[in-house]
Amino acid sequence: QSLQRAGYATAYVGKWHMGNDDTARPGFDYWVSMKGQGTSFDPVLNINGERIPQQGHTTDVLNRKVNEFVKQKRDKPFCLYIAHKALHPELTQRDDGSITDPSAAKFMPAKRHENLYTNAAIPRRLNVMDSLEGKRALKRSVPGLQPLSQQTGTSDEVIRDRLRMLAGIDEGVGMLCDLLEEQQQLDNTVIVFTSDHGYWYGEHGLSVERRLPYEEGIRVPLLVRYPPLIKAGTLIDQFAVSVDLAPTMLELAQVKTDRKFDGQSLVPLLKGEQPADWRQSFLVEYNSDTVFPRLVKMGYQAVRTPRWKYIQFNELEGMDELYDVQNDPYEFKNRIDDPAMQGTIKTLQAELQRLMK
Repeated sequence: QSLQRAGYATAYVGKWHMGNDDTARPGFDYWVSMKGQGTSFDPVLNINGERIPQQGHTTDVLNRKVNEFVKQKRDKPFCLYIAHKALHPELTQRDDGSITDPSAAKFMPAKRHENLYTNAAIPRRLNVMDSLEGKRALKRSVPGLQPLSQQTGTSDEVIRDRLRMLAGIDEGVGMLCDLLEEQQQLDNTVIVFTSDHGYWYGEHGLSVERRLPYEEGIRVPLLVRYPPLIKAGTLIDQFAVSVDLAPTMLELAQVKTDRKFDGQSLVPLLKGEQPADWRQSFLVEYNSDTVFPRLVKMGYQAVRTPRWKYIQFNELEGMDELYDVQNDPYEFKNRIDDPAMQGTIKTLQAELQRLMK
């Protein structure tokens, strides 16, 4: 809305997850979305409040809508948000927000990508071998589910299907960059690539339970391209969180606002500066889940610092976790019962309470 008021053309293309009705969404001049996650093929899109059937793989359809918006003739800058259905599986979202069984869902790439990576070996992180010693929350018995192990992790073929789905997104990014280059706007456009969560590829025996606060779930890519400000190959070793994106984009667009944000602009970091007051911790939290049986009663709050991660489960008494992520990046050893760590735990608990205020 701030960018729209400042004269930007604004667009949203993709998953919304904040209501399935056809109400116009504030702040967007161009609106393309679907009910829930949508379908992998032939989606029915909500285009500016009107539901219109489309043909083709959903990633391709959304890529086309992106290009249609960018090709529009205009005499003002634009802000475009793209949220693909891929790499999500084929699920049905009911009117109450619940979904069909995620463990039985299939990942469906475009037909032309079905045979990609057929013989490709899938690399795995070391913690697919995790014995889960000390992880009482993960080792607890859950009715109807096997205990977590290497056998319960994501299969190689599911990972290949996700990579095949990703190929369509890669093509879309390439087409968008080519189009911006044709318009001589590529280097004048801020491009941000990120995600709201990671995936489990068998780490700790996990597969569909992506809501947990282990590193693979919360440490997601944040790639920013803007040659006038950011030197190619720049690597920033500071905490950045999703709530930083809005103030960052407004500052890059030189748009002033009186609105208060939970996050802080990343522009100083992108410029190569090292602010002395940059955050040294952040909060991760999630409520108890009703979709994934293993996550029922696993609601938590967690705090991550440069060295430590403390996880406090709300309904699982005596199952909290503490990891030295600096020296144990794969989170093998839960230090919560270590007598030498009790001072560290109290410090992290106090920091968690501060972040939750």
